[in-house]
Amino acid sequence: MTGAKRKKKSVLWSKMHAPHCEDIKQWCRRRLPILEWAPHYNLKENLLPDFVSGIMLAVQQVTQGLAFAILSSVHPVFGLYGSLFPAIIYAIFGMGRHVATGTFALTSLISANAVERLVPQSSQNLTIQSNSSVLGLSDFEIQRIGVAAAVSFLGGVIQVAMFVLQLGSATFLLTEPVISAMTTGAATHVVTSQVKYLLGIKMPYISGPLGFFYIYAYVFENIKSVRLEALLLSLLSIVVLVLVKELNEQFKRKIKVVLPVDLVLIIAASFACYCTNMENTYGLEVVGHIPKGIPPPRVPPMNILSAVVTEAFGVALVGYVASLALAQGSAKKFKYSVDDNQEFLAHGLSNVIPSFFFCIPSAAAMGRTAGLYSTGAKTQVACLISCIFVLIVIYAIGPLLYWLPMCVLASIIVVGLKGMLVQFRDLKKYWNVDKIDWGIWISTYVFTICFAANVGLLFGVVCTIAIVIGRFPRTKTLSIINMKEMEFKVKTESDDETLQQVKIVSINNPLVFLNAKKFNTDLMNFIQKENASNQPLDDISKSEQNTLLNSLSNGNCNEDAAQPCCSERWSLVLDCSGLSLFDYSGVSTLVEVYMECKGRSVDVSLANCTASLIKAMTYYGNLDSEKPIFFESVSAAIRNIYSNKNLSKLSDHSEV
Repeated sequence: MTGAKRKKKSVLWSKMHAPHCEDIKQWCRRRLPILEWAPHYNLKENLLPDFVSGIMLAVQQVTQGLAFAILSSVHPVFGLYGSLFPAIIYAIFGMGRHVATGTFALTSLISANAVERLVPQSSQNLTIQSNSSVLGLSDFEIQRIGVAAAVSFLGGVIQVAMFVLQLGSATFLLTEPVISAMTTGAATHVVTSQVKYLLGIKMPYISGPLGFFYIYAYVFENIKSVRLEALLLSLLSIVVLVLVKELNEQFKRKIKVVLPVDLVLIIAASFACYCTNMENTYGLEVVGHIPKGIPPPRVPPMNILSAVVTEAFGVALVGYVASLALAQGSAKKFKYSVDDNQEFLAHGLSNVIPSFFFCIPSAAAMGRTAGLYSTGAKTQVACLISCIFVLIVIYAIGPLLYWLPMCVLASIIVVGLKGMLVQFRDLKKYWNVDKIDWGIWISTYVFTICFAANVGLLFGVVCTIAIVIGRFPRTKTLSIINMKEMEFKVKTESDDETLQQVKIVSINNPLVFLNAKKFNTDLMNFIQKENASNQPLDDISKSEQNTLLNSLSNGNCNEDAAQPCCSERWSLVLDCSGLSLFDYSGVSTLVEVYMECKGRSVDVSLANCTASLIKAMTYYGNLDSEKPIFFESVSAAIRNIYSNKNLSKLSDHSEV
C-alpha cells in the first residue's frame, strides 16, 4: 500500500514538474538565441564565408576601437577591449545574425561628455606622475576609463530594466524618419569631433548646446595653425578609402575577397610615419603606446553613478535605437525575425558585463554591419572569429600601432560614417511620400546637431506623436484599425461548377506608423488563413455578398510568419475609400503587402485610391506596370479580375 501511494505520488510529482522543466528549456532557447542556431550550424556552407567576414570585421573592429576610444576621451587600448567583450556577449544573447556589436561613435561621443566633465584634461598634471597597477597606465587614464565604464554599466542596467518592463513593444514610436535624422545628425557630430585630427590642430574639448557651431568657430579663428602635412595626409587617405571601397562594392561579385583597404592603409601609414619620423619632424600626432594584454576585471566606480545618469540614458536609448534599426534591417533582408525585447536584454548585458573589463559603451555600427553583408557572413560566428583576431592584436600586434597617425585614423572614421551621412538622400523620398515626415526629419536633425543625439531622438518622437494626434481628429473615423471583409463568390460563364473567390478588405481608418505594423500582420494572417483553408465554395448569385462574421484578430503582432501552403490563385481587393490619412510607414506597408501577396500567388488590386496615395506608392515601390493594380472602384477591380480570368482560360483552350 505504501509502495502504491509512493508510486502515485511520484507520478503526480513528475506531472507537476514536467511542464515546468519544459518551460525552462523554452525560456532558455528564447533568451539564449545561440542555443537555437548553433546546434544547426552548417560547417561546410557557412564556415568559410564566416571566416572571411570575421577577418574583415576584425580590421574594422580594431581601427574603430582605437578611434572611438579616443572619441570617448580614454586611452586607445580600451577601445580594443570594447571591440572584444561586447561582441562575445551579443553573439550569445542577440538575435541579429548580421549585427556587429562593439564600440560605437554615437555612444562614445555621449560618454565623452561625462569623462570630460568629471575628469577634465586640466587634472592630468595632478596624476600624470603616478602610475597605476593597470597595464602601467597613469591614474589619470584609469580615472577616465572608470567614468566611461560607469556610463556603460548604468546604461546597460537601464536597457535590462527596459527589457524587464517589456518596453520593446513601444519601439513602434521610433519611426524611420526620426531614426534616420537622429543617426545622420549624430554622424555629423562625430565628423565634427574628428576635424581637429584631420587638420592637425590643438583644440580644447567643446561640448554642450550649440557646441557643434562653437567647434567650427574655433577652427576658423585658428585657421593659421592648421598643419599642412596632416591636411594633405588626411585628404589622401580619404580619397584612397573612398575610391577603393567603391571599387570593392562595384566588383564584389567578380572578386571572391575584397581588398581590406583599412588594414593596408594602417600598415602603410604606420610604416611611413616610422621611417620618416613624422611625429618629431612634422609634429604629427600619433596613437602612441598601446600596452599588451587584458587587465583583471574591476568593478566600475559606483560612487559616480548619480553623476552620469544623463549620459547613461543617452547611451541606453541612442545605442538601442541605432542597433535595433540594423537588426531589423538584417532580419528583413535575410528573412528571419528579431524580438525587440530580447534586443534590449542583449545590448544591456553587452554594456553591463564588459564594463567590468574597462570597456566603453557599445552598440551595433552601420559600417561593420554593412561589411558583414558585403563579405557574405552567415551567422554570428563571423563576429566570434573576429574576436580571435582582436585578441591577437591585444596580445601581440598592439604595440606596433604606436606610429599610426591620428589624421589617418580620423579619415578611416569619417569614411566609415558614409552610410549614415548619405541618408541626406532620403529627404527627396520623404518629400515625395509625405511632406510632414520630411519636416520631422529636418527638425529632428536640427535638434540633434544643436544639442545632442538623445535630445534629437526625444524631440523626434514627441513631435511625431503630437502631429499624429493633431491629424487624427480630422480623419473620417476615430478607430485605429476597423476593417470589413466581404466574400464574393461568382459563378463563371465557362463552367457553372467552377467558382472564383474574391476577397475584399475595406480599410476604413488612417494607415500611419501607429497601426501600420499591426495592419500588415493582421492582413498577412488573413491571407495565410485563406490559403490554408482552400475549401470548395457553394453556388450563389453574382450579386450576393456574404459578410464574414469573424473580423481580423486584434491581438499582438507576431513577427514570425509561417510559409503558406500551396493553394489555388485567388484575388484580394483592398478598398481604400476610407484611407483618408497615411504616412511613409503606411505607404511602405502597402507596398510590402503587395509584394508579399505577389509571392504568395495572390492577385492584389487597390480600389478608390486617392491621387496622392497612387503617386506615393508608385514612387516608393517602383511597381511593375505590366498590369494595372489601381482602380477607380471595387466593381471596376472585380471586372478586371474576371476579364483576366476569362482571357487566361481562352489562352489555355487555344494552347490545347
